Amino acid sequence: MEVAIVLFVIAALFIVRSVQIVPQQHAWVKERLGKYAGTLSPGLKFIIPLVDRIAYRHNLKEIPLDVPSQVCITKDNTQLQVDGILYFQVTDPMRASYGSSNYVMAVTQLAQTSLRSVIGRLELDKTFEERDMINAQVVAAIDEAALNWGVKVLRYEIKDLTPPAEILRAMQAQITAEREKRALIAASEGRRQEQINIATGEREAFIARSEGEKQAAINNAQGQAAAILTVASATAQAIERIAGAIRQPGGEQAVQLRVAEKAVEAYGKVAADANTTLIVPSNMTEVSALVGSAMQMIKTGQQAG
Repeated sequence: MEVAIVLFVIAALFIVRSVQIVPQQHAWVKERLGKYAGTLSPGLKFIIPLVDRIAYRHNLKEIPLDVPSQVCITKDNTQLQVDGILYFQVTDPMRASYGSSNYVMAVTQLAQTSLRSVIGRLELDKTFEERDMINAQVVAAIDEAALNWGVKVLRYEIKDLTPPAEILRAMQAQITAEREKRALIAASEGRRQEQINIATGEREAFIARSEGEKQAAINNAQGQAAAILTVASATAQAIERIAGAIRQPGGEQAVQLRVAEKAVEAYGKVAADANTTLIVPSNMTEVSALVGSAMQMIKTGQQAG
């Protein structure tokens, strides 16, 4: 009975040791009598106890690895404190088990040496501008060597670039000078544009005033011409009416009377405005002669018409 119990316990332990459950995104390396015997994929697996054993357990997920901070020397001999983070993934569990004794340390050291090499080929200013290029070159350098370790380097990101305090002060002074320069340029451009706008405005205003004066002169000339034409037309109509009235019965006598009245008014005005002695003709027949001359001129004008 006791032998049966012992055998049952041994059988149970054998069964328990032979059953292995591999989690998802994991790979277990199996060795048989100390030799590689395969890789167990996720799921329920069986091994032979005392003959097979699980030598290595690998996580196939993407792993972030913090690369320790280090001092790098740039091409222009400037010290630069650099730290970053590396993302990698185990792609070949067998190589990861036997290709390197510690692939994590190997990837970390290679990342540091590759970063120093890339930074050493760049000047200080370029290191801040070419982060993407630096990341890409570090990944390319590590990935080529990591193939023998069963590791795939996915990406590398620089977390911080810290130059010495003296360089920081110099960079700050340079940035301040550049900003002041841009401010002065912007102010001068503003003044230049202001002067251009003022000159353009004055030119347009002068053109507008000259156009206004030109139009005003044209309107004034047209108005004067219209007034002259109107006066001439009215005068012509008045003369025609006077001529028609003279041709009527008694018209000549009326004209003689009007001319005589105007002559008398003229003599009277001269007498009133003169400051010296006025000699009035004693023979008033001269007035009649004046009237006769005026009538003769009127008749001559009628005959010419």
